[in-house]
Amino acid sequence: MTKAGTVALVGRPNAGKSTLLNALLQTKLAITSPKAQTTRNVILGVYNDEQGQIVFLDTPGFHQPKDALSSMMVKSTVATLKEVDLILFMLDITKKEKAVDKSLYELVKQAKVPTFAIVNKIDMMNRNHIIPLLEYYHSHYAFDEIIPLSALNQDNLDRLISVVMQRLPEQPLLYPEDQLSQLTYQFYISEVIREKLLNLTNQEIPHSSAVVIDTLSFTDTACNIEASIVVEKDSQKGIVIGAKGALKNEIIKQVSMELRRQYGLKINLSLHVKVDKDWRLKTSKINAYLNPNSSEYEQ
Repeated sequence: MTKAGTVALVGRPNAGKSTLLNALLQTKLAITSPKAQTTRNVILGVYNDEQGQIVFLDTPGFHQPKDALSSMMVKSTVATLKEVDLILFMLDITKKEKAVDKSLYELVKQAKVPTFAIVNKIDMMNRNHIIPLLEYYHSHYAFDEIIPLSALNQDNLDRLISVVMQRLPEQPLLYPEDQLSQLTYQFYISEVIREKLLNLTNQEIPHSSAVVIDTLSFTDTACNIEASIVVEKDSQKGIVIGAKGALKNEIIKQVSMELRRQYGLKINLSLHVKVDKDWRLKTSKINAYLNPNSSEYEQ
């Protein structure tokens, strides 16, 4: 019987969860950015090999909620813990332990499933400093496995896959072997736009913005997109547009280049910037902006 199961990637913001998911699947499913709380939705990615199938669930970074949006993100992470066969607890070896790590660990224990500590970013630390930290995690936490790795450099990923497979139940595949994810085109394109926005802006813009796909259509040669960047203030709108539209045009340029490589089509992207005051405080607006209602096009 084939091994198959679901595995949650959890941890503080910027621990490297999305980078690890992309590395394991050898494709870009989740956007990445140095900005905290880049991942807002749970991203599903399916890994297959001769041993079986691992369904990874990349969750939003666990943090202390400050508004309705961040509260929703944390709730989605906690809910995911109840649905999986195994948990990968991502730890950034370059960051000091915080109370939020211990809070998440207590929630993870309640799931009562095997939990591995994934000690990430070892490429940024001297080996002499790594060993004492691994010993600390071993003595202070009851992890079933402790696996040091570098998601960015794809170091030690083979061992991670091997030990995860060993812990999964024997059962039929959960998804067809040729299915990589459940992402719709609308969601993926909106995330690519948001990634470029995150990486080109600072201060409050990354946390105050959302992206909505207004229309999407395909022809044999082109992908036609009308999208809106939503911000909370008029001043933020001016920042996103930039002097003489320079920043907005740079976003369009970078998004078009990436989607052209991804789909092999000409990209016609029209981008608008809208203001929706304090949308992050309104549950109805959060649901509308973070959960695209169209699933017509699936990747």
